[in-house]
Amino acid sequence: MKMVRAILRPEWTEEVTDGLAEAGYYSLTKINVFGRGKQKGITVGDVHYDELAKTMIMMAVEDEAVDEVIKIISGKAYTGNMGDGKIFVNTVEAAYTISSGEKGL
Repeated sequence: MKMVRAILRPEWTEEVTDGLAEAGYYSLTKINVFGRGKQKGITVGDVHYDELAKTMIMMAVEDEAVDEVIKIISGKAYTGNMGDGKIFVNTVEAAYTISSGEKGL
């Protein structure tokens, strides 16, 4: 089982979540976040914005689904410009449903 965290431009969040849902990946968490990447913020005129608004999508998926999920997220969020986002994948040792106590996704 893997945890996929994608940090995206907020304007692409709905397109990404719709694409994931169409492929059968409904379970996810969306969080509004602020941060900066390699571009170190953005300068508009005389004003420098050190941190930019982004959305983080977090979801646990089975190992065999990781490549498909990454492909969907990357395809839907891609503009070709700096700041499109980043995807992180980590191993999940276990998951439990609180209401039932059931182990697994």
